[in-house]
Order: sequence, then C-alpha cells, then structure tokens
Amino acid sequence: MTAFARPAGPRSLAARRAAAAAGEGVLRGVLAEDGARLLLLVPDPHARFAAVEVAAPFAASVLDEGYGVCSYVFAWTPSRDPLPAAGGEGYGVCSYVFAWTPSRDPLPAAGVLGGYLEGFGDLRVRVDAASAVPLGDRTWAVVCDAEWPSGAAAELAPREVLRGQLAALEGLGLVPSVGIEHEVVFRDADGPLTSHGVDYALGGTERLMPLLRDLRVALDDAGLGVESARAECHPGQYEIVLRHRDALAACDDVLLQQLLVRRVAGRHGVTADYLAAPEVGQGSSGHVHLSLSAVDGSEPDLLGGFLAGVLRDARALTAVWAPTWNSYVRLRTAPFSPREVRWGYDDRTASVRVAGPSSSPRLEFRFAGSDAQPHLVVAALLAAGRFGLEEDLAPPEPGVVVGSLAGSPWEALSLLPRVGELLGGDVGGQLEALLGEEISAGLDSVTDWQRLRGALRS
Repeated sequence: MTAFARPAGPRSLAARRAAAAAGEGVLRGVLAEDGARLLLLVPDPHARFAAVEVAAPFAASVLDEGYGVCSYVFAWTPSRDPLPAAGGEGYGVCSYVFAWTPSRDPLPAAGVLGGYLEGFGDLRVRVDAASAVPLGDRTWAVVCDAEWPSGAAAELAPREVLRGQLAALEGLGLVPSVGIEHEVVFRDADGPLTSHGVDYALGGTERLMPLLRDLRVALDDAGLGVESARAECHPGQYEIVLRHRDALAACDDVLLQQLLVRRVAGRHGVTADYLAAPEVGQGSSGHVHLSLSAVDGSEPDLLGGFLAGVLRDARALTAVWAPTWNSYVRLRTAPFSPREVRWGYDDRTASVRVAGPSSSPRLEFRFAGSDAQPHLVVAALLAAGRFGLEEDLAPPEPGVVVGSLAGSPWEALSLLPRVGELLGGDVGGQLEALLGEEISAGLDSVTDWQRLRGALRS
C-alpha cells in the first residue's frame, strides 16, 4: 500500500492526519525531481475545484508555507463572479444574511460573506497530502484546506464544513464510511454517445468503448480505487463507483474522478455532462452510501436515531441536495429521483434505501443530484443523523411517507433557517446567497422553452 492509498472503510480524523503526515514525506521526494508540478485543488460551493499549478523547485516549499488563493472562491457564482452585494437586486450577501439560534430567533446581522469579498484578499491553502493523486507528466494533484491569514480555518470551505461534522460525530464515538455514486452523460456534437438507455447493457455501448478504455487507465493510474462501472438507464449515461472510504476522501475523490473524466472525455471530443437533469424526464444522481462504526466496538444505531434524524430534516436540506435550477427538474423524474421522504429495505423508489446484509446494513441516500456539492451533502447527512441520535428519535415504519423535498428553489429557500441550525448560521447564510443568486440568474434568462410558450400564445 502506498502512502497515498485510500483504505476501504472508516478512518478517523486522527488517522487521516497521520496518513497526511506520512504522505507528505513521499510527496516531498516526488516534488524534488526536475520538472515536477503540483496542482493545488480547493473544492468550492459549486462541486468543482479552484486550481493553482506550481512548479518545482517552488512546489516543495508549498508543503511548508502553503499558497495564496483569492478568498472569493467560496463566495462566487458558477461564472466566477462575486456574489451580488447587499442592497442590489436579488439576495444580499453581507448585511442581509442572519445566523439563527436553535430556537430560530435571529441573531444580529452577521456579515457572513463579507470577509470573503471585501478587498478580495488571500486565503492560505494548506496541502492535505493524504489526497494526492498522480495525473501523469510529472504532475501531482492534491486537495487543500483553506485558512485565513490568522491561521483560523475558512469556515465556509466545504471541506471545513464536513470536517466539523465529522468531529462532532466522533464526539459520539462514531466514524462513518462513505461511498458516492455519480452519474455522468457523455455527449459529442451529434448528441449522447448511446442513442437510447443502456442500463446494464454491453450492446449499444460501442461508441463509448474508446473513451472508457482510456478512462479506465487514467483512474487506475491515479489510484482512486474504482469498485464498479456500468452503463446507465438514459442515453449516453454512465456510472463509475469508487470503493467506500472515509468521508473526506470519498468527497475529494469523487471530484477528482470528475476532473479525470472530463479530461479524458475532452481528448475524445466528448463532453462529460453532470447536470442533474440531462433532459426532461431524466435524472443523474449523486447517491451517498453511508455506514457507521463505533469506536468502542458497540453496534451503532444506524437504522434508529440516525435514520430518523435524516428523514426529519431531509426536506429542510433540499437546497443542499438540489442547489441549481436544473436540480428541480430532476426531482420531477420519479420514481428513481424520489421527492417523497420515506425509507425502505432494498427499495430504489424510496429516498432512503437500506442495502447490504442484515448483519452490516448501510443506508443509501438518494436525495442529491450529480450537481450537488458532495462535501456539503455528506456534512448535511451527518448533521441531521447526529441530531437524531442525540434526540433519541425513532424512525417511522418502512414505506411510510413523512414529507417531501421542496419542489422549487423558492420553496427550498424558505427552509434555510433549519439549515443554519444544522450546519451553522454562516453556512446557512452562504447557501441562502448562492440559491438566491441561482434564482435571480434564472429570472434574468430567456430560454427556448419561454420562446416556445410565447409562440404557442400567438
């Protein structure tokens, strides 16, 4: 096993830090070679990386000193513009956002995103060597944490949000293991690379084969630990599943996988599409498989309080599962992108499926689309489940509907006070600004659908 291997199963934060320390020594040796390059990657709120490439010999010094990146990477739109300022149209950023107490009383205006936009100064990014992967051509990619010049963690960085929830769960003596399934649609100038759905098929996937062959090599060379891959049910759709691992690695690696998928696809003149709804009536999901291990060897209450907590707050967390306008198109593609909140044993029409053997079950959460930010999705699941454990909640019987996810971004926006309670007021405010900008951008657009509707009225 190399210093950068992702062992299957749970890994505590302390064990991850130890792996990072061991990996740093190996990375120093790699970066000491002439021509070596280090690609610094910072997960942003839009399920992508902000990136900076540094070259040897300077790259080795980044391991000690870190590197600067503009603070607005956690407060920008998908087009990389700063989120709208307070007082403008749409939703404000600095003075508009409030933090909430557990009783939902507003705290004074908190200026949640102000520090990320005022002056556009630098955050310092710190390498997490446990995340390093080789990209070929003497280039290594590594996922980074972000901190303020004071050394305090950047509280809105998705990795930091997840780390906070992992620490809180470890306070209960529990460590999760996570596997994430991301579906992608491959298209070229003529459309999807399969002309029809090819669920579990071999025939009909011939146009995909050259791309998949190169992609298999790239993922193997990166050492990401692919468990399975198969054709999916919509035209051009494919799914690649990585083995279950600690939560930070699972979220980092699914974004690293996307990076490699897009690079390989680009070499073939193909677009890798991670839209939640590639077409009307179709959905691409980001299902999360999760199990818990107890540090003291006892049996954790996965199907009791944890499940009950997630079911209780699933609706309130819709903005995490469905962060884009397109997300709400996917939520209309039932039964496999279910809006109803219910659970069942090995039931893919339920929003939470209990899978695996009865001796070691796991929960598959089917809420999120492939456009959702994975670190925030897993953080939200852990927060809701932990609250359920702490409050000793009991789940309903399987199959019982206990609510539904929000059906529109406006509806999801109205539920964000509870997100502030679960993930913190700063994160709730960030999501409010992001979803508000998404709504405003949609209302500023004229689409083919609007033109068609206009023509029908003529």
